[in-house]
Amino acid sequence: MSSVWIGVVAVGAAGLAVGLAAIGPGLGQGFVAGKAMEAIGRQPEAQPQIMMTMLLGQAVAETTGIYGLVVALLLIGIAQGFI
Repeated sequence: MSSVWIGVVAVGAAGLAVGLAAIGPGLGQGFVAGKAMEAIGRQPEAQPQIMMTMLLGQAVAETTGIYGLVVALLLIGIAQGFI
């Protein structure tokens, strides 16, 4: 009976991990994109450099969400061993 609870908790933790890990990158990427658009509005001639920096910043911010997904997949793998 206790092994079933381990699986249930692992699946719940997987959902929580993905959900919470998606909040940070979503906020960060939105903030970066907004500031990049403000900068382009002030200096349109610097648009290529601003866009490249923005894309690099968004790629770095997205890694947090990917780590959350990896943790969730590991938890689901653990849960399958117990259910």
